[in-house]
Amino acid sequence: MRRRTFIATGVAAGTGMAAAMVTPALAQGRKTLRFGIGPLLPSPEDTKKAYMPLFAHLAKELGVDFELVATTDWAGMAVAMGSGQLDLAWMGPWGYIIANNATGCQAVATVKYDEKPTYLGVIIARPELKVAKFPDDTKGMTISFADVGSTSGWLIPSYYAKEVWKIDPKTFWSYTEGATHAANEISVSSGQVDLATDFDRNRNAMIASGKVKEDANKIVWTSDPLPNDAIVLPATAPAGMADQVRKTLTAITLDQAKTLLPNRYTGFVTATHASYDMIEKAGLALGKIKAKA
Repeated sequence: MRRRTFIATGVAAGTGMAAAMVTPALAQGRKTLRFGIGPLLPSPEDTKKAYMPLFAHLAKELGVDFELVATTDWAGMAVAMGSGQLDLAWMGPWGYIIANNATGCQAVATVKYDEKPTYLGVIIARPELKVAKFPDDTKGMTISFADVGSTSGWLIPSYYAKEVWKIDPKTFWSYTEGATHAANEISVSSGQVDLATDFDRNRNAMIASGKVKEDANKIVWTSDPLPNDAIVLPATAPAGMADQVRKTLTAITLDQAKTLLPNRYTGFVTATHASYDMIEKAGLALGKIKAKA
């Protein structure tokens, strides 16, 4: 990974009694674990600040110290996991599938948002545009897709374009890609582009925080429900660590979530690789990953 991709902060977590409770395999290994998280908020600093309480709680329960790093793009998470730079990561669904396909890493939990383990991909438009039928009525318009490592911002709309709408997005629209979700919201709301990809959670959060006005854009397309972000461990994780992480995360109560997680995240449910089957299907259809033997 290029150095600019990561911003790291070392944080001491609880030791003492917590360390005594950790499995021998983990206790005898590295005492500082490297946790990673993707670009969930406009800047890496914002993301780390918002999610630090969760990772501090997890480290305390595992009885280890930790470093938290934030990537500037979703694809970077897959590279970091595959190159051994991370011991645990909060990954977007598509980033997880890319990393799993390349390295065999495994999802152990899925985050809940408003008590749901799923979310929706959306395409937003300038409010004055007339879009009675999507995508037919948008041909030739400018559109901004997100980073190619994004599930809702790139993978899913690309999959729908190929398999459902039967169009080539790069010729059907005036197409660009690589933006963050926050940038897409702002670009449409300010009139810089006609259309952009996003996901419902991000749009709701930006409206709630006042970063965009609710009537500054409108939703013109919504995907089927998609599995929320995954907590992922590398294939080389110590024996028993997956069970410890899963147990710690799924034990977080609704009240605890209010202090450990950003607003509207309410805890975790158990996950396996099968929880992300539909994302893997899309990746295979687009030829972005290879079928496993």
